[in-house]
Order: sequence, then C-alpha cells, then structure tokens
Amino acid sequence: MLEILYEDRDIIAVNKPEGVASIAENDSSISSVHSLLEEKLGRRIFIVHRLDKEVSGVILFAKSAPAHKYLNRQFFNRTVKKHYIALAYGLFDDDSGAINKPIREFGSGRMGIDGKAGKQSETKYKVLRRIGGFTLLELNPSTGRRHQLRVHLYSIGHSIVGDRRYGEKTIRQEYSRVMLHASEIEFMLPGEKNISVASPLPDSFIKVVDEISSLNQEIGENQLAKLF
Repeated sequence: MLEILYEDRDIIAVNKPEGVASIAENDSSISSVHSLLEEKLGRRIFIVHRLDKEVSGVILFAKSAPAHKYLNRQFFNRTVKKHYIALAYGLFDDDSGAINKPIREFGSGRMGIDGKAGKQSETKYKVLRRIGGFTLLELNPSTGRRHQLRVHLYSIGHSIVGDRRYGEKTIRQEYSRVMLHASEIEFMLPGEKNISVASPLPDSFIKVVDEISSLNQEIGENQLAKLF
C-alpha cells in the first residue's frame, strides 16, 4: 500500500495516499501511514512531520533517534524546503506572491487567521496554469502551521478545490478529494548531503484537473504532466 520513495539506514520517505492519516488518530485501530510503515518494516519509526489526512504526497520518517533529532532540527530552523501542488478556486491576478497572515487554532481542530494571537505564517505561491475559473499553483510554505496552506488560500478567497473544512461544503462535495499534494521535499542527510525527494501527482489528482480542463478545453492529462 505504501510506496517507498527513498530509504537509507537513517531515513525513509514514502508516498502518502489521500484519506490515510499520517499518524494514529483517536481510534488507534484505524491504520495510519506511521503504523503501516512500522508494520511493513517490523521496527520502530520516528515521526518527523505530518501531512493532513486529506492530503497526498511525500512524507519523511526517521529510523533512529539521532536521525530524528537531526531532521527535527532542520524543520525547527526552517531549512527544509517543501513544495506542494494545489488547485484553487478562482483566478489569481498575480503570477507569484506571498501570503503573510498569522494563524491560530479556534477549536475542534479548525485553524484561522488572527492578527493578534496568531503565530507568524508565510506561504509563497507561483501560478502554474489558469484553467477556466480555477488556478493551478505551486505552494512553498516557509512555516509549518497546521492546515497552513488551506487556511491561507481560504483567507484570500481562493480556497482549495475539494476542501470541505475551509469553504462552502456543498460545492466541495462535488470533488472526490482535496486538491493538495506534497510534491517534493528538500533537506540535508546526516553527513551534510543535500537531497530532494519527489512524489508524482497521483491519478486521483490528475483526474480532477483533467475533468475541469476538458470542460474548459484548456489542458489535458498529457499537457498537465509536462508542467512537472
């Protein structure tokens, strides 16, 4: 079930499917990426970071306590570079930019913008393609707040397609998944070696973009693949 994208004696990166939690939720009987990976490898695996349950893409785990500490330090110092692909509602005016809005939790796991009590948060974006009334984006968060990308895009009136938590639920139910994918992560291996691990867009993501593109006669699956 889990595709391994990179593995050495210290670190393992896997391709997380949408709909599977990164780590155990309240009901521990439901498998998570973490539990499935531990079962697959037959050993303890250390959690480094998380992706939202609804999000697909590359996720890192450490295979030892020293590697866990090494990776955590990079995330804390914000030297890890994270790349996401998202499909958002509406057309962006600018081809690139940054969203700088502080985020805090408002209860029941919902996050939101709070200029006084929120934590500093930054998301850089670049437009890849405008498709009808939608925009395909590359997102690069400088910080790692919970639901950051989803909250930031929602806050500027461009919520992510299929996101039922942030936006109008009825419209979101028209789509089979949240259109957010962790496409690449760049970090340092022990020994100060740079590495980049990429996750290709899954069929479920391409299918939605292709359907929207076909309706707008803009871009098909083959053309979408060329963007990456």
